[in-house]
Amino acid sequence: MAQQKQKTTQEFVPIRDIKQNVVIMKDGRMCSILLASSINFALKSLDEQRAILGQFQTFLNTLDFSIQFYIQSRRLDIEPYLDQLRAREPQQDNDLMRIQLREYIDFIKSFVSEVDVMSKNFFIVIPYSPRGVELQNVSSGLSSVLGNKKTPQQDDASFEEHRLQLEQRASLVEQGLNRIGVRTIALEDEALVELYYHIFNPADISGSAPEQQRG
Repeated sequence: MAQQKQKTTQEFVPIRDIKQNVVIMKDGRMCSILLASSINFALKSLDEQRAILGQFQTFLNTLDFSIQFYIQSRRLDIEPYLDQLRAREPQQDNDLMRIQLREYIDFIKSFVSEVDVMSKNFFIVIPYSPRGVELQNVSSGLSSVLGNKKTPQQDDASFEEHRLQLEQRASLVEQGLNRIGVRTIALEDEALVELYYHIFNPADISGSAPEQQRG
């Protein structure tokens, strides 16, 4: 019996490339991702809650394309914070302040040992399928059966056209969420790479949120 060829990890990742703040999948589809703020819904009055729900429903009904909401939970690593507190201990002017600081450090260590302190990041995935991708996928599926594993490709001109279409969709989502008090920011290439790395390597997730570079 012939030995089956072992697949590399990269073959299981559906992403072909990330460029110009766009994720390009192996089947030719594209998507952009927004990092969204949260709303403390429980602290709103009943009328405010109803207004938010009504505006969110209206926002969803105005979209003629699908979107995906993704929530990422991370356990916070408080060691850097504790290290900062320990470094301040010798700087205190009197013994009482040093004792209080040590007691505070002990309290934090005891608290996090009993309770998982988590941070949550909220993402909106906005997909876009260029024209002809569905037909190309059917052809690619047939080709893969025949042993040809070519994936749909785009030239620079067509990519820029599709990127602008995707950017318009992202702008509509951003405007709709802003109306209900949710602020968003588009993830750039570096943040996208970090996000997908943690998705495919959940054991490596740390307590830091994806960093977003500003111009």
